[in-house]
Amino acid sequence: GFHVEISEQEFIDLVNKDKVAVIGQTGNLTPADKKLYGLRDVTGTVNSIPLIASSIMSKKIAAGADAIVLDVKVGDGAFMKTEEDAVQLAKAMVEIGNNVGRRTMAIISSMEEPLGYAIGNANEVREAIDTLKGEGPEDLKELSLTLASQMAVASGKVQTTEEARELLEKVIADGSALEKFKAFVNNQGGNGSLVDQPEKLPTAKYNIDVLATASGYVDSIDAEQVGVAASILGAGRQTKEDEIDLAVGIILHKKVGDAVKEGDVLATLEANTEAVEDVVKKVQNSYHYGQDQKQTKLIKRII
Repeated sequence: GFHVEISEQEFIDLVNKDKVAVIGQTGNLTPADKKLYGLRDVTGTVNSIPLIASSIMSKKIAAGADAIVLDVKVGDGAFMKTEEDAVQLAKAMVEIGNNVGRRTMAIISSMEEPLGYAIGNANEVREAIDTLKGEGPEDLKELSLTLASQMAVASGKVQTTEEARELLEKVIADGSALEKFKAFVNNQGGNGSLVDQPEKLPTAKYNIDVLATASGYVDSIDAEQVGVAASILGAGRQTKEDEIDLAVGIILHKKVGDAVKEGDVLATLEANTEAVEDVVKKVQNSYHYGQDQKQTKLIKRII
């Protein structure tokens, strides 16, 4: 029942009442952007950094935000494959925002491996709930706290990111962050009680383990290919007409830097069919190994 198709007035009322709302793009918010976007496909300009920057920022500015924090992904699983391109995009967006009087900054964060352990729909919601309880994966927690700290500073709530982090860790520890999430879900037509009972979210019929085919340390995980694998299971659309299966997905057990022996469980497929040989192979092929333990840097730059 959760939905983002809400009226402008409803959106404003929710933000004033509970300080949080999510709205989908409407026909009268940056209508020119929609037309330009359609043209970009047929003119081969989808990758144009100035057009990407203007498309993203026009929506943020038109929606009225006076402080904007952007998370610009870089790596195999991101649209921007190199740090150079990600920095160029981030700088363009920050400049556009600041030029029209909006306090704007961007974080360049790594997508050299999936964020957290869950890939899918219901399982990612469970992981988000765990994170709001202070029990989520370290990388997801770190990125969330970094982004939220910058937002708290940009909004004038605090002076420093250290102060912000202290406040944020407090609202996670005392349970108020989770309560806010519950109110947010209820406000937009969802069932907030599922936040307390995430086991009632959709679950798949089969759990199928994916085994390692080599030994060593995990060097990288091709996040894009893992996403494609989850999509084949039904977690994403292969065509516009496809129905998304909210129950299916992938849970990773090994991340970059972890030691692996041949035959170890790399991941578990949550599937509604047992015919998943191609998905197993895709996940196995997404893992790359080295002989030395590698550390990834999640937050690459702040602009």
